[in-house]
Amino acid sequence: MAHAVRVFETEPRVRLEHMDDPVPGQGQVVVDIEYSALNYKDALALTGRGKIIRAYPLTPGVDAAGVVADSRDERYRAGDRVIMTGWGVGERTDGGFTTRQCFDADTLVLCPDNLAAKDAMIAGTAGLTAMLALMKLETLQQSPAAGPLLVTGATGGVGQWAVTLLSAAGFEVHALTGKPDQAEHLKTLGAHEIVDRHAFTENVRPLDKACYAGGVDTVGSAVLAALLSRTFDYGNVAAVGLAGGMDLHTSVAPFILRGVSLLGIESVRAPFEQRQEAWQRLAGLGAGATAPLLSGVIGFESLETTARSMIDGTTAGRYLVDPAK
Repeated sequence: MAHAVRVFETEPRVRLEHMDDPVPGQGQVVVDIEYSALNYKDALALTGRGKIIRAYPLTPGVDAAGVVADSRDERYRAGDRVIMTGWGVGERTDGGFTTRQCFDADTLVLCPDNLAAKDAMIAGTAGLTAMLALMKLETLQQSPAAGPLLVTGATGGVGQWAVTLLSAAGFEVHALTGKPDQAEHLKTLGAHEIVDRHAFTENVRPLDKACYAGGVDTVGSAVLAALLSRTFDYGNVAAVGLAGGMDLHTSVAPFILRGVSLLGIESVRAPFEQRQEAWQRLAGLGAGATAPLLSGVIGFESLETTARSMIDGTTAGRYLVDPAK
């Protein structure tokens, strides 16, 4: 039998339950979970502070890595190592906070041979999204020689990965954050300079003094508007998140007077080929690059309390979930 974390509408909302082993239908794959990860979406689902779960009861966990136990899809065979991210898993269908789960095959990619399941989950959706942003910047021939790139929301999951990946790719990275106590950690990840979030959004003009060749924005709203107005001619800004809000009050000035490009990054339903390429590149980083991002490994019993701390803003880095812990 599988052992799973289940979330209900009634108290107690979070319960540990034994589940019958899943049986795959056509196009589905059963995976023995080695590791999953606690993402912000998962924290919202576990605490009930966000409308993440669409149907109760449900097993959260938007990321997972493990070994195929049974498959009804020709792309995967028993014994294959796989990674699952996105596609509404952990929101609309059961996710990775279990010992064994059945996934639609489209949600999976093969785990590269040189990438351990633990390292794959240190990356998870956050690392995948940051890598897709880097790949999109590369399609527009973004060059380190063009100038520094700004990563906003740099202490968040995607932000930390963006700092890590851009730095590894040779860019001078400036990290925007409202948490000055995390400055040394961000520098460890590769940040060249730390930028104060509050000062950054003060007295912003539609077309401000250019400081950056672009960047990766995880915040949206006023922060994204400020970055666009401060981007050099023909710079590129990849938008990956909305931690600060969905609104964007800006003008056409950066786009028509400086030729700035705003690039949308969508990782939830990214095409298989893009995801597979991104994971191959993440595997090439090596464990040494991922180690500073890991904050801890927890078991199912610690999920709810760690989720509350994440929502309260008292955690940093990635928390992995080990079903055997």
